[in-house]
Amino acid sequence: MRLDIPQELPQRREGNDAAPGSQDERTVTRKLPDNPVRHHLKSLEESAADSRWNRPQATRKRAEPPREVLRPRRHHHPVPFPDPRRPARMATNIVGLDLRPEEKQLLREAGRFRVVRTADLRETLYHGKARPLENDLRYLRDKGLVATAHINLRRDGRRRTIERVEVVTLTKEGRSLLVHQGDLPGDQKIYAGLVKPREVEHDSQIYRAYRKEAEKIAERGGTNLRVRLDFEIKADVQKAIYAERKAVPARDMAEIKEQVARQFDLPFVDGGIQIPDARIEYDLPREAGHDIDQGPRTGHEDIEVLTAAYHAGHLRAKAQAGFRNYASASDRATLTAKIEGDHRLMENILEL
Repeated sequence: MRLDIPQELPQRREGNDAAPGSQDERTVTRKLPDNPVRHHLKSLEESAADSRWNRPQATRKRAEPPREVLRPRRHHHPVPFPDPRRPARMATNIVGLDLRPEEKQLLREAGRFRVVRTADLRETLYHGKARPLENDLRYLRDKGLVATAHINLRRDGRRRTIERVEVVTLTKEGRSLLVHQGDLPGDQKIYAGLVKPREVEHDSQIYRAYRKEAEKIAERGGTNLRVRLDFEIKADVQKAIYAERKAVPARDMAEIKEQVARQFDLPFVDGGIQIPDARIEYDLPREAGHDIDQGPRTGHEDIEVLTAAYHAGHLRAKAQAGFRNYASASDRATLTAKIEGDHRLMENILEL
């Protein structure tokens, strides 16, 4: 006996991609997932269609050439100064710069001695007043005529801490201004900048020794003081020695040095020419019956600044040379220990 059991045919699921009439209508097809890359590319295409690059660019106006504008002629007007008690300055160039007497003297002293301490300038040129000196230094620095720096002094037994002092030097522009103004004697050499930074402490004391000797020279009637530093004296001595050796090559060197020492009125001690730190040259008043045709009477003083670095041999040579030897109070204490057996040497060392 056969039983007919009805069977239901499988139905197509929604989303079936099979085409109608295909051989296997029962094959189930699945819908592919969305591809994010395709969506990204499609969004880029849509944004590019509406991009500002595809929009027509507006025509830009060409910049017109600048017109020449007639500027008013610049006149020199007084420059206001912070201190109302001081007169206004004229804003001119360096060559025609209007300087006060104190400023001119400051430039001259810095140029003659290459490096000077501001404390010494304050006492000698500004009568101990610090404010006017600071104002003048600020103005001269702004004009590029001087340069200032702070140096550390050597530590000794008296000072427990390192002492710092301010020094002043001329610039090349300041030297040019002094030469152009012509306020110095023709044989006075002017220096700019530092040559030996390690010897700044020693060289900055030469001006103080000069001031002490200048007072004594003025008491004797000396005028028109000129200064020759050891740089200039050494150069003249070396030129003279070279000329003598070139003239007579077989001549004894000691004999040549002794002759050159007499030529420049320098002491000849232990086979060597003693050269001072500075030589002060000056004019003396004419004596009664002095012939005018013989020229003015002149004189000179040689000064030396001693430091604690000098050993006993140097001190004896300087004492025999007859220089006016000076030393600071701190250096004198150290030098006393080196030559404690020779009191005659200490008598020749003057205190700065």
